[in-house]
Amino acid sequence: MGAGASSGRGQLFLRSLLFLLLAGPPARHPAWGQLRYAVPEELEHGAFVANLGEDLGLDVSTLSARRFRIVSRAGARQHLEVNLENGILFVNERIDREEVCEAGGTCLLHLQLLVESPLELYRVEVEVLDINDHAPTFPWQEYVLEVAESAVLGARFPLESAQDPDVGTNSVHTYRLSPNGFFSLEVQTRSDASKFAELVLERALDREQQRVHRVLLTALDGGVPERSGTAHILVTVLDANDNVPAFDQPSYGVSLPEDAPAGTLVIQLNATDLDEGPNGEIEYSFSGHAPPRVRELFHIEPRSGQVLLKGRLDYERASLHELYVQAKDRGPSAVAVHCRVLVHLLDVNDNAPEVTLTSVSTPVLEDAPPGTVIAVISVLDRDSGDNGRVSCEVGPNVPFELRSSFRNYYTLVTTQALDREVVPEYNVSITARDMGSPALLTRSTLTVPVSDVNDNAPRFLQPSYSVYVMENNAPGASICSVSALDPDCQQNAYLSYSIADGHIHGMPVGTYVSINSDSGHMYALRSLDYEQIRSFQIQVQAQDAGFPPLSANVTVHIFVLDQNDNAPVIVSPLPRNGSVATELVPRSARPGYLVGTVSAVDADAGLNSRLSYQLLQATDFTLFSVAPDTGELRTLRSFLEQDATRQQLVVQVRDSGQPALSATMSLLLSVVETMPQTLSDFSEFSLPPEVSSSSPLTLYLLVSLGTISFTFLLAILILTAIRCRGERRSRQGDSCSPPRCHCCPGSRPSSDGLKTSNLTAQPPAGTTAATCLDVPPGGPPGYCYKVCLGPESAQSDFMFLKPCSPPRNNEKDAGKRSRPDQHLQVSKEAKQPSTDWLPPSTQRPALKRYQIQHWGNRGSRWR
Repeated sequence: MGAGASSGRGQLFLRSLLFLLLAGPPARHPAWGQLRYAVPEELEHGAFVANLGEDLGLDVSTLSARRFRIVSRAGARQHLEVNLENGILFVNERIDREEVCEAGGTCLLHLQLLVESPLELYRVEVEVLDINDHAPTFPWQEYVLEVAESAVLGARFPLESAQDPDVGTNSVHTYRLSPNGFFSLEVQTRSDASKFAELVLERALDREQQRVHRVLLTALDGGVPERSGTAHILVTVLDANDNVPAFDQPSYGVSLPEDAPAGTLVIQLNATDLDEGPNGEIEYSFSGHAPPRVRELFHIEPRSGQVLLKGRLDYERASLHELYVQAKDRGPSAVAVHCRVLVHLLDVNDNAPEVTLTSVSTPVLEDAPPGTVIAVISVLDRDSGDNGRVSCEVGPNVPFELRSSFRNYYTLVTTQALDREVVPEYNVSITARDMGSPALLTRSTLTVPVSDVNDNAPRFLQPSYSVYVMENNAPGASICSVSALDPDCQQNAYLSYSIADGHIHGMPVGTYVSINSDSGHMYALRSLDYEQIRSFQIQVQAQDAGFPPLSANVTVHIFVLDQNDNAPVIVSPLPRNGSVATELVPRSARPGYLVGTVSAVDADAGLNSRLSYQLLQATDFTLFSVAPDTGELRTLRSFLEQDATRQQLVVQVRDSGQPALSATMSLLLSVVETMPQTLSDFSEFSLPPEVSSSSPLTLYLLVSLGTISFTFLLAILILTAIRCRGERRSRQGDSCSPPRCHCCPGSRPSSDGLKTSNLTAQPPAGTTAATCLDVPPGGPPGYCYKVCLGPESAQSDFMFLKPCSPPRNNEKDAGKRSRPDQHLQVSKEAKQPSTDWLPPSTQRPALKRYQIQHWGNRGSRWR
């Protein structure tokens, strides 16, 4: 058994090789743009068919990247496949020609080959060649032929034909009959080139001598090697029924629509028999070799000869059915006669078009140019003629159209630019309609999503933002939030916020505010002071995460609101030598006499700097009054003899803020008979004309002033001598060089040295070097200080006053770096008076003298 199988496979290989040699090179049809090959049936898996890569002129190395493939309908068997590594078309599964092509004739496999980038479509036809893989077979292995003894010599008895599924020379070619003395065999050919055998009586039969004759009928095909099939014929000799039925014609033809219902009369057959009685009664039936499909579709009435439709016809499956009918009388030794009925089916439009998406390239970028291929669509209608002609179109109001590349193949392309922000997704309706009557159509919907590109910049919800922040805010507190929108999606719509580089009063903007890059919340990094900065603006940028990134800017205006955080400061009159302010009032003063003006300033603004004056305490409230708005101190009445000569007053200055802040001052008024020619503690008032310039008090003041000036100059000389001696020692010890201490002789201080606000290098303990310190401008506005401390005395110091530029931001930090062992105290910087509420012009000279005298007194305390 194994040897036989091996021999069969070898013969199959030789036959396949012979077919390939006979088929020759592939047939090309340039007009249709397709190739044609031939391949024998029953080849094993992997058998070579053709080299498509070479025949189509494709680069074999790019077949896999370009997705080279065979396009087939869903559910169809894939008999052939392409090797993407070498472009060879090979057998994927065994091909049985008799199974693939039920009808005879040429058996073709139609292949559609698709390759992308760019999109190309090829059509290939593969003819399946028949091999002699089937032997002829008879319907029965043994059947009985009844022959009347009265049969004449030369009588012919048709025999059952053998069937061979193969075609051409591989089908039934001839018949042979085993040797015998009564019968011979003649082979006849029908109009369709099929063969059948007739048994010819060569010698008269004698039932009394031999009732039964046995012969062997052999059917042979024309294949190589030759195959055969046999049937045993048992010839029974009967008594005379010497007439056989006869049909009107040997072959009948009829046309029938494929949608004919069951029970439809196909044809009425008629056969006649010249005999009488049972020998003349005819019965009709299918011949033995009628295929099962015919028996499923048709039925024959045995007595009437009517051929009726029993099953459902399908023109697309088979357009022609061949029926072999036999007629046989009921007499003894009945002989069957045969006829052929050809049933031609008429096509009706019963198949709607089929729409298949062969290749889909989605999603599509919104910046794709017009003409971009979205999908390849194939349309199939299994009907024929006009019923199978199909037109395809897309629905209205979509930026797509169909272009026909091959028959029944279309490409869906864009017709205009897309915009995902307007339409993010398209549902394209594809309608395929045939030309039948009535026309049938099929609608298929293709969803085409549009992929986003970064083509939209962020947009802020407001053109600008105005933020109001109360001064003295807590550092790190949220002050506002900005928000922007980006109509793009995914990472193209992810926004990050940042603050553009810039400076506010010489400092980077990043030291004032920060922003959360994700939420857009802005935070103040420092406590703001209305008296230092009232408003500023920053640029906030929103940038998306697309490529390339897009951004937008918005201006944020930040306004600092004033708080009542500064109490009024009384600038006139000023106390002398740390005691209360004193003033002289002539006893002859009349009501309304101007004793002086109390002047004060407030660094706040608006109502917070609006000041009011009132007399809080007084020795006699009926004697003096203070103007609430100007602070002018005037007498209410004339002095009486019983009035005290010393009047104690307490004046309060209050601002209008909430809550209100206030300051008080004590004033001691002395009632004198005559007014001396001295300056009062008030900023300015007129001396009475009766005061003589030759008063002894004036002489005392001049002598005191001269003594103090001489003592001050002497002290300067002594300190200079001490400083120079210490400088010489430090030079010998190499501890302090002239550039380090600008107060040393021989080292002239420069303007840059006076402006600096950083500590100089500090010598280690035990050295005799002088220590130099630049004092930040905590004193009166417009002055800065240079202090040098000598090694001999920690208590001795010297100060220089020099005009300088406004305070810098780093001067506060510089003041913090002074050494604590130097015992140098620097007062905090006084805030500048607000210009929103200035004192009357009569008080401004007093304010100037207040600054000089006040800061001079502070310098005395430092010394």
